[in-house]
Amino acid sequence: MGVELQDLLKAGVHFGHQTHRWNPKMRKYIFAECGGIYLIDLKKTQRELERAHELVRETIVAGKSVLFVCTKPQLARVVRGEAERCGSFYVTERWLGGMLTNFQTIKKNIARLKELERGVEEGAFEFYTKKERLLLERERQKLDRYLSGIKEMSRLPGLVFVVDSTREEIAVREANRLGIPVVAIADTNADPDLLTIAIAGNDDAIRSVSLITRSVADVVEAARREIPEAGREEAESQAYTYSSDAGGVADAAGSSRRRRPRRKPRPEVIAQRLHHPAVIDGADGGDGSAESDPKAEAADSPEPTADAGSEGAEAAVVGGVESEEK
Repeated sequence: MGVELQDLLKAGVHFGHQTHRWNPKMRKYIFAECGGIYLIDLKKTQRELERAHELVRETIVAGKSVLFVCTKPQLARVVRGEAERCGSFYVTERWLGGMLTNFQTIKKNIARLKELERGVEEGAFEFYTKKERLLLERERQKLDRYLSGIKEMSRLPGLVFVVDSTREEIAVREANRLGIPVVAIADTNADPDLLTIAIAGNDDAIRSVSLITRSVADVVEAARREIPEAGREEAESQAYTYSSDAGGVADAAGSSRRRRPRRKPRPEVIAQRLHHPAVIDGADGGDGSAESDPKAEAADSPEPTADAGSEGAEAAVVGGVESEEK
């Protein structure tokens, strides 16, 4: 699963940017300068790549997902292919602002995309006018272009893998704000302080990016096979999203406080009402004041008691019993 130094060397991972386009924070990853170009220390690249493999494996085993991000046109096809191969999510067209920090709105757009796709499959737009069908198709194509890679992502990813952290600065900062680990291919002009693990390497060459991305995808694919099916389903069921679940729990708690308990049925009272209606009528015939409570208690009891209430209630009880005997 590891990558050898010879493979990194053949892929051109050691070529950095020009000397005037460097970030001093990347000094510790630079081996030497040759012809106005910085050369990256491949031993440190290999060490950081192994750390990245371990972090990715832990993320997948924990039941979380990995999001691949690369919007460079010449590299998008490579990253998209590796992400699809290992069953991960990806963003290769354009990073929409708030894709992580405002994930609740992104979920609404994903739901709209699925609704449009369902309408096309079921033929629900056949009776629309030509202009309306054209507008709906344009909307579907636009949403599919930007959200096709995360269409099945129901919650925030557990890790973000970025190609060229300088270009994807917004994605990196959103992940940092939410505390999501970021693993990135960092060239000599990147800022490693923003990354959880900085894999120093050439982020412009297809062979370099393909080698590193393929190794990460292999780790994801191998880690998925380690998870039992039951454990994977349990992890998915216990997962929650950043935007919605906190509010959902609060709403549920609030609704439980507002809900009034249901009154338990009392069969003895119902039977008493059926067998002695006169008793109930006489007891309920008060003026609705506080003095009517003992009368109601006398009516609910199967036999009149000594402390049933006033003389009127006792007379009503006796009268009801005599009428029942007749």
